[in-house]
Amino acid sequence: METDHPGIRFFYLLLDLLLLNIAVLIVFQFSPVNDYMDVPRRNLYFLHANISEIIAYTLYGKRNFFFTDKYRYRLRIIIIRFLILIITLFLLGEIFLPEDYYRIFILEYVAFFFMFKVTIFYFIYQFHRYRYAKGYSVSRVVILGTGTPSRVLGKILNNNPTLGFKLVGYISDKKNGSNENHLGELKELPELAREHAINMIFVTNPKYFTRKNTKELLALCNKTGLRVRYILMNGYWSKCMYRKIESARFFEMFNPQQIPLDNLTLRLQKRAFDVIFSSAVILFIFTWLVPILSIIIKLNSKGPVFFVQQRTGINNKTFNCIKFRTMKVNNEANTKQAVKNDNRITSIGNFLRKYNIDELPQFFNVLMGNMSVVGPRPHMLKHTEQYSALIESYKVRHFVKPGITGWAQVNGYRGLTDELWKMQKRVEYDMEYLEKWNFLWDIKIIVMTLIGKDAYKNAM
Repeated sequence: METDHPGIRFFYLLLDLLLLNIAVLIVFQFSPVNDYMDVPRRNLYFLHANISEIIAYTLYGKRNFFFTDKYRYRLRIIIIRFLILIITLFLLGEIFLPEDYYRIFILEYVAFFFMFKVTIFYFIYQFHRYRYAKGYSVSRVVILGTGTPSRVLGKILNNNPTLGFKLVGYISDKKNGSNENHLGELKELPELAREHAINMIFVTNPKYFTRKNTKELLALCNKTGLRVRYILMNGYWSKCMYRKIESARFFEMFNPQQIPLDNLTLRLQKRAFDVIFSSAVILFIFTWLVPILSIIIKLNSKGPVFFVQQRTGINNKTFNCIKFRTMKVNNEANTKQAVKNDNRITSIGNFLRKYNIDELPQFFNVLMGNMSVVGPRPHMLKHTEQYSALIESYKVRHFVKPGITGWAQVNGYRGLTDELWKMQKRVEYDMEYLEKWNFLWDIKIIVMTLIGKDAYKNAM
């Protein structure tokens, strides 16, 4: 519910400024006033327009673009801001612009700006609705609690699909048959999460706001791999909690599992790097490497060039992980790990695995958004099921996107996990990465991966 997040507000301010400057430029080029304005005065009009928009956005910027589902409500917000902008433009114009400044010129570019913005935001709105309908970037949530706050929150989630949450139902700490969407009891949460593909739980029941119950709930959710958000009204968290609070209208939301990448601005930063880096690899390496390796792999053994395997990604969602095929086609590829001197591995496969070249196609996964360049390595579904039952917080590593390389891998924990302690060490390093992530750390891991530092210490 990061609807008033500073990163979002800043992004939309930049978008507004871009559209505004395009509008001013168009009017300069095609309006009759163009013949009467010298170059210095044009620059003054640009400066005047941008300063006015920044002021108007500041005065009416902390508003929710994506809280209400109806586009007409968003259009109303846009109109209010435009009225504030027009007032600001003329007030500043009277103070700072020459006495003979062109008032009609201002109205002309504001009209273009309004048309541009209404059109752009309509497409953004439809884009969000399309992604929601297709299930992209949607968290499937349950609400812990069945009282009035729970029902109000449920209506908000159901009536506002562009928030990115799909309400699955309600759970409680005891049997409750009064709600038709009641799924079960809290103790059944692991089974309910698997059955309904749940990846987030909203807590509205005040019973779980105590330290003891919060600790027990977090332990259960960490084991299940669920994100937790506490929801309350009337400023409760801002009075008694020291951590940052997110708000949406009269609701406040507290994140007890907070990690750096829960911050939207940092996620956008990491995503931008992923897109740029993966695009560069695909453009400058794949264009010549893929044809060469495709021929070699096909000549070396029968079967496809690429091996596609379902693996566990962010929020326990399954995705298709792409690799160069390094084994002969066999029926155990999705259940049995490769071991030393494995007779399933082809001769070219040994070479590709030794230098991690088989992982390169995963840059397509990065570009598509299934993976990141750096993050916990994704495991096959059987291993997710196996190790989540043996390692307490194993599924917490799924709170972020999996990576092509990771902190565990550059510290030597890669390849075969034939003993439980090896996977436990992987999880320890992954947890450290989640809790202390920063952008420079990603760069460090990429450099360590390229130079091979400690990467093979514990490999098979």
